Amino acid sequence: MERIRLYFIESYNELINKVTWPTWKALYSHAGLVVVSTLIFSIFVFIMDFVSKNSLVFLYGLFN
Repeated sequence: MERIRLYFIESYNELINKVTWPTWKALYSHAGLVVVSTLIFSIFVFIMDFVSKNSLVFLYGLFN
């Protein structure tokens, strides 16, 4: 039981004294970058899906 208690004490100490937390400005900046990157990637996937679907519909239409 003492080992578990020691683990929590050391974990808390490391989170408070050793971890470098980002500033709010950096956090907002990185979050904005993630949102923009996700939107760009999702638009790219949508376009690829749209093109491949319409290409296959066209090809299947040629053989029917």
